[in-house]
Amino acid sequence: MGLIGEAAEIIAEERWMQGRLRGERAPSREFQVDALRVREIRLSTGLSQARFARILDVHVGTLRNWEQGLREPTEPVRTLLRAIHNDPKHVLLALAR
Repeated sequence: MGLIGEAAEIIAEERWMQGRLRGERAPSREFQVDALRVREIRLSTGLSQARFARILDVHVGTLRNWEQGLREPTEPVRTLLRAIHNDPKHVLLALAR
């Protein structure tokens, strides 16, 4: 792909993102983080609730509330959970530093 093609692709992506931010376009993929998913992600890491909460920098009670469906994680935490789900080894290593 030449420079013009790359520029056109970047412009198209930027327009799509602007439409997404204005609520005019649906996300291409939706990653739902419900109570079951939070617990599933934590269990896949092999970490206890206390250790996982420390890594996420939240109180263990907050994590329990998410896992029981009493509360929902904020958008930044959902993004972090999605990253952990997609690449637990590297994300957890980066968070542990």
